[in-house]
Amino acid sequence: MLNLSNGLSFLRAPLAFLFLIDNAVFRVGAIFLAMLTDCIDGYLARRNCSASQFGAILDPAMDKFFVFFALGVLLVEGRVEVWEGCAMISRDFFLLLFGIYLSLSGHWHAYAFRSVRWGKVTTALQFFVLIGLSIHYTFPWYIYAVFILFGLLAFIELCQLKKNNTPVKN
Repeated sequence: MLNLSNGLSFLRAPLAFLFLIDNAVFRVGAIFLAMLTDCIDGYLARRNCSASQFGAILDPAMDKFFVFFALGVLLVEGRVEVWEGCAMISRDFFLLLFGIYLSLSGHWHAYAFRSVRWGKVTTALQFFVLIGLSIHYTFPWYIYAVFILFGLLAFIELCQLKKNNTPVKN
């Protein structure tokens, strides 16, 4: 179902391609626009009563596409090391583990998609680190360690929601 909020989510995909241009202004602009669309799409879906299961999956998928694409470009350019990139997406490794658990235990279909707090915090931090990397800022190792901590906290939050039989998603 295509509506305004889902259209804003889809917009993050072409914004990611601006990372192919090695220009800090384009890259930072793309990140700010991605952040803006991420904030506005959920608000519009709730305000217009147009929230949908498709939108609940599309929004984080477009966030992940944007971050993975930008990280891939920065990795190829040598601005980020493999371990740093893996740390930045460690939350997604934890989500994958949780998804595998849900699938193997037969609980996958019992959960509705919705955001978890630590997933939102991680996405915001990813965008801010991408801004820093785009302007050639070098982050200390512990910033990347925070991504691993946030990923673990998201995993714990998901497990708590499952324990309480609350529908989950990130």
